[in-house]
Amino acid sequence: MSGASFPAPLRIDASHPALPGHFPGNPIVPGVVLLRCVADALREWRGQRLHRFDAKFLAPLLPEQDASIELQDEGARVRFTVRRGGTVLARGLLEGAP
Repeated sequence: MSGASFPAPLRIDASHPALPGHFPGNPIVPGVVLLRCVADALREWRGQRLHRFDAKFLAPLLPEQDASIELQDEGARVRFTVRRGGTVLARGLLEGAP
């Protein structure tokens, strides 16, 4: 499966329970919520749970903004990128567990 990729749409509803505390009056989607979406995409694509990750957050995602996740197979690991249009919001590497 080396070189294969998996795209997944991403949109976090303004009513998400993590938003009021991050940050009151000016909510942004917390990194942990983005990682949860990436982990869900990994499970959908490969049937694996997220075991380890290395992530870098580069720009914020606001509630109700359309974004996308792309997973790229690299053998035992998976590279991920979260984008909003042409802007990279987060990227990193994942390791899955059965």
